[in-house]
Amino acid sequence: MEQLHVLRDLAVIFAGSLLVILVFYRLRLPALPGFIVAGILLGPNALGLVSDPHDVEGLAEVGVILLLFTIGIEFSLSRLREMGRQILVGGLAQMGFTVVATLAIGLALLGGWRVSLFLGFLIALSSTAIVLKVMTDKGEIDAPHGRLATGVLIFQDLCVVPIMLVLPFLAGKAEGGVLGLLLALAKAALVVVGVILAARTIVPRALSEILKTRSRELFLIAVILIGTLTALATAAVGASLALGAFLAGLIISESDYGHQAMAELMPFRDIFISLFFVAVGMLVQLETIWAHLTLTLIAVAVIMGGKTLSAAVGPALMGYSGRVSLLAGVAVSQIGEFSFVLAKEGRLTGLLPDLLYQQFLGVAVITMLVTPFLLQGGPAMLDALERIVPLDRLLPGFRPRELAPVHEQVKDHVLIAGYGLNGRNLAAALRAIHAPYLIVELNAQTVRRARAEGEPAFYGDATREEILRALGVERARMLVIAISDPAATRRMVRVARDLNPELYIITRTRYLIEIPELTRLGANAVIPEEFETSIEIFARVLAHYNVPREEIERLVREIRASHYQALRPGARPRLMLPGTFDALRQMQVERIVLSENSPAVGQTIAETQLRSKTGTLILAVRRGESDVATPEATFRLAAGDALVVVGQPQQTRLAVQLLTGKGAA
Repeated sequence: MEQLHVLRDLAVIFAGSLLVILVFYRLRLPALPGFIVAGILLGPNALGLVSDPHDVEGLAEVGVILLLFTIGIEFSLSRLREMGRQILVGGLAQMGFTVVATLAIGLALLGGWRVSLFLGFLIALSSTAIVLKVMTDKGEIDAPHGRLATGVLIFQDLCVVPIMLVLPFLAGKAEGGVLGLLLALAKAALVVVGVILAARTIVPRALSEILKTRSRELFLIAVILIGTLTALATAAVGASLALGAFLAGLIISESDYGHQAMAELMPFRDIFISLFFVAVGMLVQLETIWAHLTLTLIAVAVIMGGKTLSAAVGPALMGYSGRVSLLAGVAVSQIGEFSFVLAKEGRLTGLLPDLLYQQFLGVAVITMLVTPFLLQGGPAMLDALERIVPLDRLLPGFRPRELAPVHEQVKDHVLIAGYGLNGRNLAAALRAIHAPYLIVELNAQTVRRARAEGEPAFYGDATREEILRALGVERARMLVIAISDPAATRRMVRVARDLNPELYIITRTRYLIEIPELTRLGANAVIPEEFETSIEIFARVLAHYNVPREEIERLVREIRASHYQALRPGARPRLMLPGTFDALRQMQVERIVLSENSPAVGQTIAETQLRSKTGTLILAVRRGESDVATPEATFRLAAGDALVVVGQPQQTRLAVQLLTGKGAA
């Protein structure tokens, strides 16, 4: 009966979650906070439909382990090396300032340094799942603040490992004191080294042999076995199963099969992590939040404001503008899912009292629920803040003097905003025709590299009026916006249009919904990536069908001139080409074999009157082992000849009757 009880609870959880997530979908909110709300509603502290949340905690813990496993797969060792500076500087500044500030406040209010330090660790962590999901949906994951936020999240995920090792010592449950802590860290380091060696040698060969069987089931079992053995190895040296799961993910990521493993595990991870968020919601006591509502709201405001500033320090130190730095800070200002795991462990070890634990849960849940709204309204809030105080004065950073805007009087030039792949390609094209251009970029490292290559690149935020003036936007011929930040793109178009009404502005966008707004703000040409890819595909297909190049180019021009109206969702594309292409669409090729009794045997092609009577053409005749392409009118047909004729369906049927004396097969 125990199994039936658990199964009933799972049915209630999935049914309640389904309803809540549908509501969240209608409100355009991410699903993960919805699972927390579902847990609050279904749990013993609200409707009581699930009376004992401990029944699902085991499954929820599996979700955390799978989450760490997949994070290890996504954040491979090579990717960690590529993003090294953003991860180290941005993450270290955010974690360091947050932990130190929380420790100072905790010492003043709580008195104990152990609890204060532990709270600092809990508050410093952010929600990888929510932030990456929301930013991916908004198309901002490749924007400067998106990359910075991702670097901070990676650093935080890596910090979970040492925090788990330090937790027993903070709780006073570990033996050996400082020496014991160093020994535990040394054991963990040995495990990491062993994992790296296995990732380079054993695992790729083993997976290669398994994949030769072409069995998805066997591959999935092998991946799970690697994760299980690695987790058991870390547990054997005194570390956690979660650490082992993360290291196992790194092992898989270093092989050639990381993407396939990710695809196989993703459905399981999503289900179990959803159960984890539901279980967290069940633990929240609404009466505790209500009894300390003022204190809870103050704590939410202080934590999110403080984390925003602490996360903005690192990007400012790397030379990013105040706006980008604060946008990255807002993105990671909530408390994350791993904080719930650590808080539960802290409660079990006696480090967190029950009341403080419940207050922390309430604050953490509210920060996660608020995050989607902050990410949506963050640019507007920063616009309002910038009217009061310039953000670059609030976070000036350390920017080299040689990256100051240009002072020479360049005229009739092209301004390139953003020096990513599109910006580099455009610069190469302009350089080939000797057209003057200037590059403005927010990444100081990118500017240094471009300068070293001889490019006229300058550091600056092109959404700011003074930067555009310094780059001579009033004298420029064209502005090309090649960045991935929708909010910054809109602001850039508006400011540039105000400064130079005659400027020709070209901008890219990922989504169709951006086109009307960017056009209204003053963009002359908006190039949506999705539709340009569609145009390139169908242009190549039509060329393969021998449609004249001028007809394809005319069709492409018409589509672009109508702002891609024919390709918009909900509209069935109706693309018209003149000439015979509509007829060609319905043409078919028929193979007709002449028998000894066929009327056409012994006649020339002209004598059969095939063209005048049926409208079909003979493309080729196969006689024995030889082929005759486009035979002459005087070619005489013989028994056994295989004729390849082309025409519309009704024409080929008539041709079969005329040549063979029989109906078409």
